[in-house]
Amino acid sequence: MNGREDRKENDLFFTCSLIDYIARKTKNRRADVYHSDNIDRVCDDFIASASITEGNFDSVADTVYALPSHWDIGKVFKRLILGIARERQMEITEALFAAYNSFVSELIEDFNSSFYYDAPQNILNTFLYENIE
Repeated sequence: MNGREDRKENDLFFTCSLIDYIARKTKNRRADVYHSDNIDRVCDDFIASASITEGNFDSVADTVYALPSHWDIGKVFKRLILGIARERQMEITEALFAAYNSFVSELIEDFNSSFYYDAPQNILNTFLYENIE
């Protein structure tokens, strides 16, 4: 632990925030990425190296009310991913893919709804309830 949060949890937070930032910048749905440095530079480098083309999903332009930052959404996904990993006894990477490929991701990405700022346990419960094995 270096600081207020566990280092791996902080890395996950940055990764989730970067995923949201890249998705907004390229107008695509959220996908996996990596971490470190200035988020603008990391975003541009990753878009170029992964050849991410601009899509037509623009959750930012469609937002009518106050827009949450990519840091806000990164925190929502970090908590969801950690909860999925804990509840399903999964590796973080596997939980990350489960979170971003679930219907809950679409609910979080709808910035005109109140879902993304719901209690973290409620967001996790929504995922778990709809993904009962």
